[in-house]
Order: sequence, then structure tokens, then C-alpha cells
Amino acid sequence: MKILVINGPNLDRLGMREKNIYGSLKLNEINEIIQNYFKNKNTFIDFIQSNDEGKIISEIGNSEEKYNGIVINPGAYSHYSIGILDAIRGINIPVVEVHLSNIHSREEYRKKTITGEGCLGVISGFGHYSYIMAINALIDFYSKS
Repeated sequence: MKILVINGPNLDRLGMREKNIYGSLKLNEINEIIQNYFKNKNTFIDFIQSNDEGKIISEIGNSEEKYNGIVINPGAYSHYSIGILDAIRGINIPVVEVHLSNIHSREEYRKKTITGEGCLGVISGFGHYSYIMAINALIDFYSKS
């Protein structure tokens, strides 16, 4: 199983911004935790982070030949990026959306995820463990196929 984890805008600032919401772990630390969790489970994970919507769209579009699934944290793009939604809908591999914080307990505009409409599911509110849950969901999806 090969998974691509895509992190969107401002996630490169984790550990420095709004620690009360997003925690104190930096993105590279979260990635390391995820890698270590799956290292003996025949699951290979690549990570990218971009603040650029176009790069995220391109990565999604180029993923189909290389990966079995995608875990995406689109950050703020989740609330308005029809381009990312169209990219997700345009591929034939499952995508799970994640958020570190519970988007349903925050500002009204954060409660709606446009990009989530194209995903297998959306997981939010479990910090870095949201990513682990999403990857496990993809593994479970394929075990039932």
C-alpha cells in the first residue's frame, strides 16, 4: 500500500502558530510519527506540503499512477476550493480528508468542507492521530475490496 499525504496552506507553520488549536508538534514531527506508526505494516507514505493551490491540484492529478490513496489536509482550501474538489473527483483512487482541530466546534465558515464532498470520508479533531485514522481507513477500504 502506497499513500500520499498532502498538507495544504500554513501547515508548514505548525508548532509555531495557534498552538492552543493545532498543538505544538511541527509538521515534520507529525510526519515522523506517522511514518513510525506504519513502518512495519507494509504501508509506504510520501508527504508533501504546499501553500499553493495549483501545486496541490497537480499533485492530486499526478497521484493516480503512483499511489493507492491520498490523505489530504487542505487547510483553509477545504472551505472554498472547487479546484481541489474537482481534482479529487477526477481521480480513481480514494481520498480521505483530515483536520487537526474539530472544525465543527470552530467558526461557522470552518464547518463546511467543500473538498470533503469528493472524499471517502472526513476525519477531524484528533490532532496528528487524524492522519493515522485516515490511513487506517484507506487500508480498511482496500481490505474490503
